[in-house]
Amino acid sequence: MDRPVHAVVLRPGPRIRQSLSAALDGSGPALFPLSPDLPEPALWRLLHAVAPATVETAGGTHRFVPRDPAVPVGGVPVAADTAVLVATAGSTGRPKIVELSARALRFSAAATLARIEAAAGDPWLCSLPTSHIAGIQVIVRALLAGSELIVHPRFDVAAIARAATDAPHLAVVPTQLRRLVEAGVDLSRFRSLLLGGAPPPVDLLETARTAGARLFTTYGSSETSGGCVYDGVPLTGVRADVGQDGRIRLAGPQLFERYHGDPARTAAARDGDWFVTEDLGVIESGRLRVLGRTDDVINTGGEKVNATEVAARLSCHPLVREVVVVGRPDPEWGERVTAVVVPAGPVPQLDDLRAWVRATLPAHAAPRELELVAAIPLLPSGKPDRRRLQRGELP
Repeated sequence: MDRPVHAVVLRPGPRIRQSLSAALDGSGPALFPLSPDLPEPALWRLLHAVAPATVETAGGTHRFVPRDPAVPVGGVPVAADTAVLVATAGSTGRPKIVELSARALRFSAAATLARIEAAAGDPWLCSLPTSHIAGIQVIVRALLAGSELIVHPRFDVAAIARAATDAPHLAVVPTQLRRLVEAGVDLSRFRSLLLGGAPPPVDLLETARTAGARLFTTYGSSETSGGCVYDGVPLTGVRADVGQDGRIRLAGPQLFERYHGDPARTAAARDGDWFVTEDLGVIESGRLRVLGRTDDVINTGGEKVNATEVAARLSCHPLVREVVVVGRPDPEWGERVTAVVVPAGPVPQLDDLRAWVRATLPAHAAPRELELVAAIPLLPSGKPDRRRLQRGELP
C-alpha cells in the first residue's frame, strides 16, 4: 500500500488525460476522478472514503485536508496495482469505489479497438463524464491508439454533429443517442457508435441503424473496466456465463482488483476467477441477453415482475417516447408497477398501456400507475435516476 492517490474534481479536458496517462504508465499517482457537479456533502463523503494525498480543482492542486478528524491527514496510499479509482455509488449510502489496474484498463481498451476495427490514430470524441468508467475508457482508447481526443465537457447535439467527421468514434448512452436521432444527425458519418449505460429501447436501435449508424451495444460496469460484451458477444479474452441463480458472471483480465477499503464486499462479488454481477441474464444462441438488475425485480401481490422487461415492451408502444418502470410502495400489493413515460405526441392512457403489456407478458406485469413527464431524470452517468423515480420525485 504505497501508491498515493490524486483526486481530480474537473470537467473532461487535457488535465484528466494527462493525469490518466501518468496513472497508467506509473509515472504519476493513482487517479480518482470526481464530478465537479457533485453536491458538497457527496463530494466530501467520497473524498473522506478514499483520503487522497492531493486534490485538483479548477483553482489548482492542493494537499487534501479532511474535515473528518477520523480521516488521516496526508492521504492513505493504495496498492501498487491500482491505477484508477471509480466511485460507482457515493451520492447516498455507503460509497462503493472500484480499484482498477492499468493492465485491466489497457486490456479492455485494446479489445474494444480490435472489435470495432478502429484504425490507429482514429480520433475519439469524449462527451461522457470522466468521473465514470465510460468516459475514462474513451480516453484510454485514445491513448492506446495514439489518437487525438476531442472533448465536449457537456453533451451538445449540434457540437457533436459538427465533430462527426473529425472524430469518427463516439460512446453514448441511450438518451444521448435518441437526441442525435431526433435532431436528424447523419449517424453514418461516425465509424462507430458505442451504446451502453442502460438497456436501449428496440425502436431506438432500429431507427439508428436505419439511419446508417454502425452501432455496437455494450454491456459492462466499472468492475469490468467498462463494456466487455458487445452485441451479446464477449470481447476476445473475456468470458461470460449465467449462474443457476440467473445472475450474469464475467471473467477475464478486464476485472477490477478490489472495492476500496471493503474486503467483505470484494469477496462477496468474486467467485474464483468470476465477477458475480447484480444483473440477470440468459445466453441464447451463444449471445448474452441482459434481462435487468436483481434490484429491478418488483414484488407485487406475491408475484415477481422484471421491470426492465416491462419497460422494453412499453418502449415499443407508438405513444411512448421514453419509459422507466419502477416499483413504488403500495399498502395492498406491497409494490405497484409504475410506468414513468415521456409521451411521443398524444398522451397514452393507462388502460391502453396495460393492454399492450398483457398482450405479451403476464397480467401482473401490467403497470398499475402511469406518470407522465417531459423528461426522465438522469444521473450524471446518463442513466435514469431510478431512486428518484421510485420516490415519486418527478421533474
